[in-house]
Amino acid sequence: MVSTIITTTGQVTIPKEIRNYLNLDAGSKVDFVIDENGAVKLIPLNVPVQTLSGILHRPGTKSATLEEMETAIQEGASDCS
Repeated sequence: MVSTIITTTGQVTIPKEIRNYLNLDAGSKVDFVIDENGAVKLIPLNVPVQTLSGILHRPGTKSATLEEMETAIQEGASDCS
């Protein structure tokens, strides 16, 4: 495990080992996500979306088909009107 220190202004230096693993350079953008278990995840935004497939997977959940996703989007949009 690698650790770091938070500065008085709330800044954190991401350790080199982690930057290398995530292919992060100066200027790279990242997101912070709190998952269903309360764990905080650092998501690099400089990678193709395909490599993020399954990152938020919940054990026991089945994958939705494209048709199911489109139906859910349509239903959600109709609830807003």
